[in-house]
Amino acid sequence: MTMARPDPAEFEGRRVLVTAGTKGAGRATVERFLAGGARVITAARAAPDSPGGAAFVQADLTTPEGCETLAAAALDRLGGVDVLVHVVGGSSSPAGGFAALTDDHWRAELDINLMPAVRLDRLLIPRMVARGSGAVVHVSSIQGRLPLPESTTAYAAAKAALTTYSKALSKEVGPRGVRVNVVSPGWIMTEASGRLLERIAEGAGGTIEEARQTVLAGLGGIPLGRPAEPDEVAELIAFLASDRAAAVHGGDSSSTEARYRPSRSRRDPVVSCE
Repeated sequence: MTMARPDPAEFEGRRVLVTAGTKGAGRATVERFLAGGARVITAARAAPDSPGGAAFVQADLTTPEGCETLAAAALDRLGGVDVLVHVVGGSSSPAGGFAALTDDHWRAELDINLMPAVRLDRLLIPRMVARGSGAVVHVSSIQGRLPLPESTTAYAAAKAALTTYSKALSKEVGPRGVRVNVVSPGWIMTEASGRLLERIAEGAGGTIEEARQTVLAGLGGIPLGRPAEPDEVAELIAFLASDRAAAVHGGDSSSTEARYRPSRSRRDPVVSCE
């Protein structure tokens, strides 16, 4: 799909922070804001191969210290933030259902999927409130309401917590000029998703297309019949952060919707939606 060319002045003068902006949907989001004329800062645990036009901070956002480092850099390099986009997230918990999840697994899922948003919001949104303007977009997941219990119970619960927190935040800061919205993607065709398809195809002795259909079936189907591309998710994020969405607040938008169907076999693939 060919996306329309962004207006190069749409975000002119805007200062944008995007977490996890070196890969996948995060990188596409950084590129989308840069194409719209914004000044962008991002962070990840490892430096990107190509920094692009965004300022980069190497920081572990699963820790309070990492969030403080990024917030301080945004204030120092940009003088503040007008748009705050939380993309960081993921899951590394094992399969096996709820009984396989230890306290450490639960803590890790919350530390990557919920706490970076909570901490960075606490550090940066008060300045937006003081100015009476700002836009915040939290990237959650459809798994917050369509969990895959074989391996993503903790991830889904953490994303559901992020969505609930976002709604509460929107009620608090909306009357003071700061808009808060949620994007809940389904399956996004990132580099990691491509590697997943390769593993499934290799294990089954089939093709990449057969692997794609296996994943779609495991998710219960997606009406569009395909995953979202990173730039499509980025476009939705950019819209919600833009003046075009000036009246959109406290919402939860899905880029692709799935219908969860319980696995009939423990060998059915389970995928992260980010």
